[in-house]
Amino acid sequence: MANAHITLGGGCFWCTEAVFVRVRGVTDVESGYSNGAGPARPSYEQVCTGQTGFNEVVRLTFDDSVITLRDILDIFFEIHDPTSLNRQGNDVGTQYRSGIYVSNDADHMAALQFISELTSRGDFERPIVTEVLPLQHYWPAEGYHQDYFENNPHQGYCTFVVAPKVKKLQQHFVQWLKP
Repeated sequence: MANAHITLGGGCFWCTEAVFVRVRGVTDVESGYSNGAGPARPSYEQVCTGQTGFNEVVRLTFDDSVITLRDILDIFFEIHDPTSLNRQGNDVGTQYRSGIYVSNDADHMAALQFISELTSRGDFERPIVTEVLPLQHYWPAEGYHQDYFENNPHQGYCTFVVAPKVKKLQQHFVQWLKP
């Protein structure tokens, strides 16, 4: 097993986490905050102000002998809107921006190449605004944010926002679903 890591910001981390915990080859998903300039170990309340610069993200650990970074990016770009600047649906603010945060040059180049291919093919009607940057200032989110959808499936936001993203994964990426 070869562990690799990537950190993704695709709106509310509850949504992105709920999708990737179901993906074969992904061995760990942790909700957190990254790429901000605000306080060390920011709180959810601080990040929600939009004043810290931190983004709600998920840090994925995956077995790259099972699933590639390209496959992960394919899922990521399907389950969120990479053309919407600083928002996903009704979630508005810099903390909901689309981002790929990398720890090495190879992943940085792979992400840029993937976005270039999507753009060349015209997969989206509007320009992709996903930022691709080195991972900086990553902090795990508070415990109650981890496995949020699994622990709160009937909460309103989970029912109306998170569940449709999970359903999209189940419809479009059957080959990647964990048994």
